[in-house]
Amino acid sequence: MPHPEGVNRAELADFLRRGRARLEPSDVGLVPGPRRRTPGLRREEVASLAGMSVDYYTRLEQSRGPRPSRQMLTALARALRLSDDERDHLFHLVGEEPPRRDAASTHVRPGLLLVLDRVYDSPAQVVTDFGTVLAQNAPAKALVGDALARPPRERNLTRRFFLDPTARALFPTEDLPAHARDHVANLRAVTAARPDDPEPAALAAELRASSEEFARLWEAHEVSLRRPAGKRFLHPVVGLLELDCEVLLSHGARHHLILHTARPGTESYERLQLLRVLGLQDMTQRPTADRT
Repeated sequence: MPHPEGVNRAELADFLRRGRARLEPSDVGLVPGPRRRTPGLRREEVASLAGMSVDYYTRLEQSRGPRPSRQMLTALARALRLSDDERDHLFHLVGEEPPRRDAASTHVRPGLLLVLDRVYDSPAQVVTDFGTVLAQNAPAKALVGDALARPPRERNLTRRFFLDPTARALFPTEDLPAHARDHVANLRAVTAARPDDPEPAALAAELRASSEEFARLWEAHEVSLRRPAGKRFLHPVVGLLELDCEVLLSHGARHHLILHTARPGTESYERLQLLRVLGLQDMTQRPTADRT
């Protein structure tokens, strides 16, 4: 029997329920809390992880929700820690063609998300090799803001650095020239390594046309991939943080897990602990909304 709008609502609801039931709070970086009557995550927990309202997610599980957008399907796949094959199945249930696997996929592998969830005391986020944020833990959101709450185009770190003045407020003024060179040099390297991938090339073209600073640095033809390094942040609440930045690679080196740590015993270490508390408070108080 054909399904309206190409959506197999019954199969979609069953797949979501089973995906939710197989996960425990600790699997997704949440505190278990009081004893639970049934195994698995609660609906409100999946909704929060996917950035949607509880009502919207509940309707999907009850076979009566609206057709999810591709953006929402990607968020659900990430929230439920789906494998590549399971992610593709989710798209098929909604009558959508799954994203290509050969380009810089936005689907973060469950194993990498598990590592991210286990890092509870330091800011960590998963980004593509050309700077698009795919996932963050609570301390990262407290440090640099919730990237996934922004429209997709505004989740790229390089794009925001050159086109959004508020992004530069995260760093001391004297550090900005080095950050600018690093962003451009990394994008130069990625576009050359993947000439058939349209996304890095499109980003470079947009920034060359929109930012004189980017265009000038691009012409310098410096090339450098992301490397472990020290980095300073200016946080509006806790102040200056001097952090060590580690870069771990996954998915053919196209996904980076970027981890920021502070050396024990330093003032930055104490401030980072305070930042962690702020991040946990934000996770419990932050409202969710439909993003379809």
